[in-house]
Amino acid sequence: MRVLYVDDDRVNTLLFTETCRLSGGIELETAASSAEALDIIAVWAPDLLVVDLHLPDSSGYELLPALRLRGGRGDLPAILCTADDASMVAEFAKQAGFDGCWTKPVEVRQVLDELAQRASKAGAAGRAP
Repeated sequence: MRVLYVDDDRVNTLLFTETCRLSGGIELETAASSAEALDIIAVWAPDLLVVDLHLPDSSGYELLPALRLRGGRGDLPAILCTADDASMVAEFAKQAGFDGCWTKPVEVRQVLDELAQRASKAGAAGRAP
């Protein structure tokens, strides 16, 4: 499964990278800004987006539709990842088109479980896990 992780915090990016390494079977690309994420998705097709809410050049809410448009997949699954109180932003995330909301720092077990579920679904749909 291919995952694009967008976060300007290097520590959070490192934690997520290591979490994906533990899960195995994850091909990961990372971006530290919206502009970088848009450049990546123009040439690389992820199966899942994980997007920070507060980016230096836009918000995750603004970035999600641009990523889906640039990637040519309006149904591309996406998780909002935020240091904000998830209970305060979860409904806004859903309205913005996100499929879920994780709180940072991410809970490794939760992320591993969800990545495994999504990889299984991607494989069942004929996409490379």
